[in-house]
Amino acid sequence: MRLSRYFLPVLKEDPKEAQIVSHRLMLRAGMIKQQAAGIYSWLPLGYKVLKRIERIVHEEQGRAGHIPLLMPTLQPADLWRESGRYDDYGEEMLRVRDRHKRDLLYGPTNEEMITDIFRSHVNSYKDLPLTLYHVQWKFRDEIRPRFGVMRGREFLMKDGYNFDLTRDAALHAYNRHLVSYLRTYERMGLQAIPMRADGGPIGGDYTHEFLVLADTGESEVFYDSQITDLTFGDRQIDYDSVEQCQAVLEEFTSRYARTDETHDEAVFAQVPEERRRTARGIEVGQIFYFGTKYSEAMGATVVGPDGARVPVEMGSHGIGVSRLLGAIIEASHDDRGIIWPEGVTPFHVGIVNLKQGDNSTDSACDAIYAELQARGMDPLYDDRDDRAGAKFATMDLIGLPWRITVGPRGLAANKVELTSRRTGETEEMSPKDAIARLEQIYAPVLGLTVQDK
Repeated sequence: MRLSRYFLPVLKEDPKEAQIVSHRLMLRAGMIKQQAAGIYSWLPLGYKVLKRIERIVHEEQGRAGHIPLLMPTLQPADLWRESGRYDDYGEEMLRVRDRHKRDLLYGPTNEEMITDIFRSHVNSYKDLPLTLYHVQWKFRDEIRPRFGVMRGREFLMKDGYNFDLTRDAALHAYNRHLVSYLRTYERMGLQAIPMRADGGPIGGDYTHEFLVLADTGESEVFYDSQITDLTFGDRQIDYDSVEQCQAVLEEFTSRYARTDETHDEAVFAQVPEERRRTARGIEVGQIFYFGTKYSEAMGATVVGPDGARVPVEMGSHGIGVSRLLGAIIEASHDDRGIIWPEGVTPFHVGIVNLKQGDNSTDSACDAIYAELQARGMDPLYDDRDDRAGAKFATMDLIGLPWRITVGPRGLAANKVELTSRRTGETEEMSPKDAIARLEQIYAPVLGLTVQDK
């Protein structure tokens, strides 16, 4: 994309209404525009990151064997009356009535609807196990929406639901989701720690939240510092293996890590004092096992091996897709702007032309731009007739991980500058070598086959 043709309404000043870094930088970088309290339009740059995150979520869900579908945002109230949650959920639920006086609601979550889909189409234990998920907009009428997309009323969420014949099978689904979530967050450049949590209105007494440590987090967390040394890395897991998934769960949950809702001071005291930590955390996902809570209430049963009908065992598993943008920025920024990890950056590299209109620099930038695209990368070429300082400031603000700077003086020696946004380190090299370096960096991220040099 050429910046001269892109819609990027950046702001020079910090918006007064923004209280935290991510909200401020998303507004300044032209990623979102508030339309009402807690409701935002996603402008092109923000939407591009949103789709990058969603793609990773889909890929990791597919790797775990989970099947996507799409449920509507509006749900009939009668389904929630069946489960008993319609009156219990509270004022966060937006209740509406259509022209035929039928009660509807804007879905805050989808346990009832997915259970209705299941009971309508699945009859035998032979069709189990089954995990269905979707990525859809949700609405919760927060009394005080704030912090931009971190605590909005409308938000994009991945929610998945497993259906199993036995408790043991459902707990394996729980473990499988934990593994897939660890992979998902690490691909986004995040360390999201699974912490014992409270079931809340969804229910279930076996649940973990995934929290990213950040000063602006809403939750107080207590943890053993050893847990921050754990990474999932590139290990390969057989998601059908009960033993392998259980081993990952034990590895990542055996050390103390809890939110303030489930914190136990007596248990925490058993952690060596030098490893006890308290901090703030941003919730970016949660997994639940709740057994037959919904299947019994709504008649979601299957014919078991002995011919008798039994209620299915269930769990639900969510990732806050839109909230993740804020969490990533909170975890990765400096005083100049955002620093995107390579896995979610809106553009893989920025190209800065230091002398727009000069034939040699224009031609070199055009060639670099075309070659990066040919090798599967998505560059942003700042071809505006503007000062170099303004171009650098824009690139720093929007946070692209890498920048190629092209100017007449460097080209005279067949050199361009390749700069890392994270470290600030700059290296001079030929355009060919800069492209090759970027291809090596992004090959594992994009699944590229590195071309012969």
